[in-house]
Order: sequence, then C-alpha cells, then structure tokens
Amino acid sequence: MTDKKTNFLGLPEKVVFCKCCTMSNQRPSSVIEFKNKQTESKPTLKINDEGVCSACEYQEIKDNKINWEEREKELKKLCDSYRKSDGNYDCIVPGSGGKDSSFTAHILKYKYGMNPLTVTWAPHKYTEIGWKNFENWIHVGGFDNVLFTPNGVLHRYLTKIAFLDLLHPFQPFIMGQKMIGPLMAKQFNINLIFYGENQAEYGNDIKDNFKKNFDNSYYTYSNLSEIIIAGKKIDEILKNTKFKIGDFKPYLPLNKKEVANLNIDYQYLGYYLKWDPQECYYYASEHTGFQANTERTQGSYSKYSGIDDRIDWFHYYTTLIKFGLGRASYDAAQEIRNKKITREEGINLVKKYDDEFPINYFKDFLEYIDISENIFWETIDKFRPSHLWENKNGKWTLKNKIWET
Repeated sequence: MTDKKTNFLGLPEKVVFCKCCTMSNQRPSSVIEFKNKQTESKPTLKINDEGVCSACEYQEIKDNKINWEEREKELKKLCDSYRKSDGNYDCIVPGSGGKDSSFTAHILKYKYGMNPLTVTWAPHKYTEIGWKNFENWIHVGGFDNVLFTPNGVLHRYLTKIAFLDLLHPFQPFIMGQKMIGPLMAKQFNINLIFYGENQAEYGNDIKDNFKKNFDNSYYTYSNLSEIIIAGKKIDEILKNTKFKIGDFKPYLPLNKKEVANLNIDYQYLGYYLKWDPQECYYYASEHTGFQANTERTQGSYSKYSGIDDRIDWFHYYTTLIKFGLGRASYDAAQEIRNKKITREEGINLVKKYDDEFPINYFKDFLEYIDISENIFWETIDKFRPSHLWENKNGKWTLKNKIWET
C-alpha cells in the first residue's frame, strides 16, 4: 500500500528507467508510459521496445513518421490567415529571451513575415546573463516587448508558501507565465499566441503531441473560488493576509465569457517545425545575440538552458527531491533523444551532476523567500519520498540510481 505521508504524489512505488534515455516513471505531470509490447501506432525502435518511455517513442515518430515539409505548409497557411497588413501586431510570443523564445519570435518575424509582440513575465531575480540575453533579444533580435513584473511582496509570499507547502517554489511563477500571453492578447486585441515546443513531447501522452493548439480551459475560470495558487485557494489567502483581490489580477485566468468573445488561438510552433533545443540555441546565438553562460548550471552540465532566473536552480533541485530527477536528468534525456549525446554519456553526466546542490544562489533564495537555512533543510527532508530516498549514517542518498540499473 502507498504511504501517503512519504509518497504524497502517488508516484509508482517501483522505479523504472527508460532504456533509451535517462528519464524514469517518476516524472511528474505526465502520462509517461513504459511500453511492454509493440503497437501499430509507432515505428519499430532500434532496441527492444519494452521499457521505452513515451518521450523517446514520440522522438522516433518525429524522426521517421512526420512530414515536416507538409507541417511547414500548414504553418504558412496559418500565418497567412492571421497576418495583418496595417503594421499592427498579429501574434504574441511569450518568453524571456532565452534560446526557445528567441528562436520562436525571430523565425516567425523574419522567415514567415509575422509581426510578433513579445511579452515577458519577469523572473524572480534576474541573473546577469539572463538580463543581458533579454536586452539582446529586444535590441539585437529587433522586437517590441512588454516586460511585466508582478507585485514583489505578493510574489515573494506566494513563492514562499509554494516552497513550504508544496516544495514547488516555481509554481506561482509558472502560473503567471502561463497567464501573461492571454492577458496581453486581450489588452492588445491580438487573436494568435505562439508558444514554442509542446511540453507533451517530454513524456506526456503521445496523442497530445498531435494537437496543433491546445485546450484553453487552463486559462479560464467561472468563479474565483475555483482558483488555487501556491496550493491555496485565493479566498483563503485573502482571509489570512492583507492582500486584496486586485493584487492577484496578473495571475488570474480570463473569465470564460471573455475568452468566448476574444477567440484567442493558442498554437505550438513545435507542431509545425521539428523542435530541437540545441538547434534553437545555435539559431538564437546567430540571430538574436543569445549567449550561453560562462559556467555550467549547477546540477547539470548545460550552459545555455534556463539561465535567466536565480530561483530556477532551486526549482530543479526540488524536482530531484520529490521525483529523484534533477536537472542533469532532464537535460541529458532530451539531448539523447536528439542524438547530441549517447545514453552512456548521459548516464555519466547524471551520475556526476544530478544531485549537485546549487550553492551559488542559495543565499539569494533564502533571502528571497525570507527563511532560514534550517527551515530550508527541514522542508527539503520532509518532502523526500521514502520509496526514493534513504538516510545512511546521516546522509541522504537515492535508492535507485540509473547507473546501477
């Protein structure tokens, strides 16, 4: 029986690693399925199909089954239907000026003739390289941008309770990041929003990857009492704090009646163009002045992924605690699928970096959410699932390691 105190997320008790990449069945927010037999819906893999995750399965489909020339024709047709001839913005591209949003905005504008308005939900605390890349996105890439920075007192509070109650310090940021596109679409009367890749391709149900756009129900609400942020209902936060409902405006989805009138089309560029994060990096470097960091990200070997926010490091550290998967696991998995490294190389990188603590920004994180180091570690240890972690002689270690399987 699952121990709810130690496996609060209802994760599979038996840890299984994909035979193709470095991902496991503990990955959250997914329908990551490890296939046990061949099905007609996918091509034959180069190795035994048993134990292959859905992300690797979809990569085989991307490589062998999708006609990307036809998909690009669909993209051109879509752009033609929304392109404006009067100089007004015809689409929105949410992003931070990282490699993915830089690629998305630039290729839409300079290859497909769109006029995107880029919109940014500000990081918790910019890194130096993050701010530099944001400026380059605008000044080198050549885009108009709306930089939205939420109420700092509220955002710090929400980040704090999300960490203490959920061990998910990025949850409020993700909520705001998702909302900024629709909110700006409403503000500027723009009917098309382009996101980069569909997150489903990293391990969700395969059929979700074949959606040109996606269900916008996440972006709507009927009643404020339905909305939960940082693990709490807004009504509860209002009752126990001095914040007002107006303070939450940037986080709130659009009312369902508003959405019906606005008729916003949410699209994934990754449906039309074969998505490869490393190729996005090369493109952004050439066309928008995007620069990798001078040092690798702690917890991984990468120098160019998710480098704009000092709190980002702790988002991935908490995924290591909750799911046994740190940043190196995620980075290596996608690079294995895109044939940048071998699985053996990926496993070695996970072994070397995955459980590395992000000490460089530890002080920044503690100050940002106003907690002590003791409270930090008490919270971390409280959320370690017992089927993933064990304490040996006062030191926590993962029970299941990919390099030992």
